[in-house]
Amino acid sequence: MIARAQKAIERTFDVEEVRKDFPILDRIVHGKPLVYLDNAASSQKPRAVIDAITDYYSRYHSNIHRGVHTLSEEATAAYEGARAKVRDFLKAASEREVIFVRGTTEAINLVAQAYARPNLRPGDEVLISEMEHHSNIVPWQVVCEQTGAQLVVAPMNDAGDLILEEYERRLSSRTRIVALTHVSNAIGTLNPVSELTRLAHEHGAVVLIDGAQAVPHLPVDVRELGCDFYAFSGHKMYGPTGIGALWGRLELLEGMPPYETGGSMIRTVTFEKTTYARVPESFEAGTPDISGAIGLGVAVDWLSRLGLDSLAAHEDELLRLATDAVSELPEVTIIGRPRERVGVLSLNIGEIHAHDVGTILDQEGIAVRAGHHCAQPVMQHYGVPATTRVSFGAYNTREEIDRLMIGLKRVLEIFA
Repeated sequence: MIARAQKAIERTFDVEEVRKDFPILDRIVHGKPLVYLDNAASSQKPRAVIDAITDYYSRYHSNIHRGVHTLSEEATAAYEGARAKVRDFLKAASEREVIFVRGTTEAINLVAQAYARPNLRPGDEVLISEMEHHSNIVPWQVVCEQTGAQLVVAPMNDAGDLILEEYERRLSSRTRIVALTHVSNAIGTLNPVSELTRLAHEHGAVVLIDGAQAVPHLPVDVRELGCDFYAFSGHKMYGPTGIGALWGRLELLEGMPPYETGGSMIRTVTFEKTTYARVPESFEAGTPDISGAIGLGVAVDWLSRLGLDSLAAHEDELLRLATDAVSELPEVTIIGRPRERVGVLSLNIGEIHAHDVGTILDQEGIAVRAGHHCAQPVMQHYGVPATTRVSFGAYNTREEIDRLMIGLKRVLEIFA
């Protein structure tokens, strides 16, 4: 069955051709070819993204929205062109609904301070889940402290799935905001966000989805999901670091005060009064990460040409093969077995600390993530301080899973 499925994938997804796009995969680490399995932390960059950033700084670097000279007009066109690409990538209605930010973290903080803080009152509730990244926990704790609202947490079960009945039980007329991850960064759970959003809307809540771990792997249609805000980071989807986007329903964005103030986000300034530019400019104070936005747009192009459906099938097969292979080692415990998992396999090896596992794998040229993955409540749920996280991307192969297994067996030999 797996062999037949793999052959079907190979006909539509040529991983060796994909690998040619990534210069870093030629790297030798500790005398061995690099095996990069830390994609949930940050994916590598295709040559097209690297070349686009170099081209911008080499040929038409200038500040945007301010100049009438050729370089400024070219830079502005490229920056706003990237916004249109993100709009299409998310199937959004308008590019005005796309705000460039530093990443998912800033996007969530923006919503917490510009939407939640003015609207929350003492006794209101913000509902999140037990599997959230710290970036979708701490901003809500802060805004609850600022407003007197309460933070409510919907639990997950030991498989790593959100317990739907408990989620529904925690929704009420007091729920003003629901903030949930699309895909868990720690254990890979794919949440049924359309259904979760529908239930939240029945109680009048506004819904934010953390899409950082979803957009590199799955097609996303924000209108089909039905959410009110959607946030993601460029560096996890083959784009540059320090850039990401917040999508929001235009009517909500237009009712929100600016998150930061200064240049670029104003219409008029006098000592008596300042008026602000319209959305999205009102949320993009100062000189933005122009090269980052351009690089993000090229990453969107690259992913779109690759085809997210065929990419998802390729990564799903890698995940299946890795799960089967790891399961044959009795000393290894897989952390979480959700109904639907995307891109991530989190594991522990006996009493060996994850940092030791990661260090030994690094000596074999294999990059994985070892730690709590900015999801300490997930670690607390499973009673572990950390896990070794293996996460897949477009350029990973079956042969690299074989290399991983050799590395894990080497860990067991050293600690025998």
